[in-house]
Parts: sequence; structure tokens; C-alpha cells
Amino acid sequence: MAASEGRQEEGRNESRDCILEPLSLPERPGGVSVVEGCPSVPCIFCEEYSPVSEQNHLLKHMIIEHKLVIADVKLIADFKRYILHWKKRFSEHPITDFCCVIRTNSEAPLEEQDNYFLLCDALPEDRALREKLQQQRLREVLEQQHRERYDTDFCGICMFCDKEFTGNSLQCLYCEKIFRDKNTLKDHMRKKQHRKINAKNREYDKFYVINYLEFGKSWEEVQSEDDRELLDNQEEDWSGWEEHPVCAVCLFCEKQTDTTEKLYVHMEEAHGFDLLKIKSDCGLNFYQQVKLVNFVRREVHQCRCYSCQNKFQFKKELTRHMEETKHIPLLPARSVWDQPQYYFPTYENDTLLCTLSDSEDELAAGQRKEDVPVISEDMSNVEALKRNSVLNQLLREGRSNGEP
Repeated sequence: MAASEGRQEEGRNESRDCILEPLSLPERPGGVSVVEGCPSVPCIFCEEYSPVSEQNHLLKHMIIEHKLVIADVKLIADFKRYILHWKKRFSEHPITDFCCVIRTNSEAPLEEQDNYFLLCDALPEDRALREKLQQQRLREVLEQQHRERYDTDFCGICMFCDKEFTGNSLQCLYCEKIFRDKNTLKDHMRKKQHRKINAKNREYDKFYVINYLEFGKSWEEVQSEDDRELLDNQEEDWSGWEEHPVCAVCLFCEKQTDTTEKLYVHMEEAHGFDLLKIKSDCGLNFYQQVKLVNFVRREVHQCRCYSCQNKFQFKKELTRHMEETKHIPLLPARSVWDQPQYYFPTYENDTLLCTLSDSEDELAAGQRKEDVPVISEDMSNVEALKRNSVLNQLLREGRSNGEP
């Protein structure tokens, strides 16, 4: 029995850390195609190698095997140079000289606790490295643009077909039309506002100079900030504003509702999971509710029953199993889900997290509703107030009753 529980705990620990970043509800199709012949990047600690285009595989390896977490990977201008730098530094000094230590299962026995190491730009050396790599990439991009502008011997094949182009191409960057001379092309791009490439083409992101304007921000964030500044200078007009309806998704199936109240009713009636009752019986505060919801979301996403630890191939099979065995209301011990890692959302757009309430807030709100409003007397005419004040009437009544 003890060996079985040990295997279950080991299986839980092995698969729990496989989600590298928040997911989205509903899940978005993704995936980047592998580029043939791309250079490889080594693991910081061992001889494991992965292509640059499959860096998520390497990140997963370093998290599971070496307990290393790298923050904001997407904002690192040159991932390979970044890894090589820290591989050299970690060979010279222990990792604890550089990284913050995150301890998981802190309330569990010492042998069940894990230490993870966080590498982020809060470390001065890491921030300086990221800024240096960004400046290097900017110089390379500007040099490449300069060469392309004045390259008369250019010869290349279109990335979408087999058509070959030579010389300095007279093609519009945005709509890709060909023009007879440079002046016509310039007029076209000016009139049509085509002085940019198609922003939806992610292949060109590394060539956007705007990506290097502010450290730690992509071009979308910089552009959105510029748009907000323009809007702030305009007169506010809320006449066309429409409130977006709430879209809350069930913890166990694909059911969506426009209010969380309807979602609570659905989960109780369809799955026997009463979140409000659990909150009341266990005395959960806001942060404990967040951790519980994120824990359930993660277990269901990984198709694993949090009660018996059985795994399934599809989510529908898991839900059917948990309903038939009545495992949905059988939550594990609080020490399993009340852990710091469940502060982080499993789904980055989980509306249910935004609508959770704290019991203390509700109690305070109830007390405020029971308070009796007190209206002060008009103090504009003090003499009239002295003659007509209700206090004088109470004083006269008290004297007539023999009170001192």
C-alpha cells in the first residue's frame, strides 16, 4: 500500500511540472514548424542539445531534470548566446550564487520538498546580458538593412514560391506588388501607407527595430502604449462603449456561461462540485480559492483524477470516470493543492479567477448594509438650531420626569 502511494506521489511530481506557461480557454492551436538545418543549443548543465526552433523542449528538460526556470524567454534577443553565457558562468560558480531559490511543498517533510532556481532580469548580470544581446541584435539588423538597401547583386527566391528575384527588388513590402521604377514604388507606398511589412508575418519579427526600443517589451506592447497615449489626448467619449459579457468555463467540461452564478449552479447540478460550499466548509480565503481552482484546472488539463491519480487519454473519459466513481467532490488533502505554484493560473484568461470573493469582504459588506445612516443637523443657523434642536426637547422631557 505504501509502495503504491509512493508511486502515485512520484507520478504526480513527474507530470505536474510539464506545463511551461499559462494556457488559454479555449485552448488555441499552435506550434511552430521546425526549420531544417537550424543550429543547436546546449543544456546549461549537461550535454543535451536541441535546435533553436525547439527551445521549449530544452526549457522543459532544464525544468524537469535540473530544476531551472528561465523567466521571459520570449524577450531574450539571442537565446543561444544567452544559454552559452550562463553555461560558462555556472561552470565557474555554483548556481546559488546567481539564482533565486523557490521552494515547493514547503509545508511537507524535508524529503518531499523541491528547490527550483529562477533565472530572471532581477539579477543585475542577467539584465545586463539581456540588454547587451538586444543591442547586438539591433546592430545586426541595422547592418543587414543597410546591406539590402544598397545591394545591386541581390539574388533570392520568394519564400512562398519558386520565383527568383535579382537586383534591388522594386516590390512593395506590404502588398508585394512589383513596380516599374523606384519613384512609382515610393508613391504607391506613401499613398497606400504601405511603408511596412505585413505585421502578421512572424518571420520578420526579429527585423523590427521597434522590438529593440524598450527592454523587455515586444513591438505589440510598445505600439499599444503609443495608441493609449493618442487616446488620452482625445476627449473621452463613452457613447459607443459596450460591456463584454463574462465567459466562465466549467472546471470539468466545456460548458460556458455568461455569469459565474450560472457556472456554480451548473457545476453543482451536473458534476456534484459545490465550490461555494467547499469555500464555506473549509474557510477558504481568496488566495486559497485561487490555488484550489488552478490545481483542479491543471489536473483536469492533464487528464488525471485528483482523487485516485488515474490518468486518461481524453478529458471526456476523465470526467465520466470522476462522475461514476463520485470522485469530483473528493478533494485531496489541503497540503497537496495549497502550494505556492498554484498561485500561477493554468489558463491565462480564466474568468473564474477574476470573480472569486473573499469571505472577509462579504462579511464587511453585510455589516455595511446593516448600518443605519446618520443625517447631521443643519448648522447654517446656530441660534435657530439652539431653540429648535431635538436635544432641547429631550432635555425638557428629562427634567419633567425628575431626571437631574
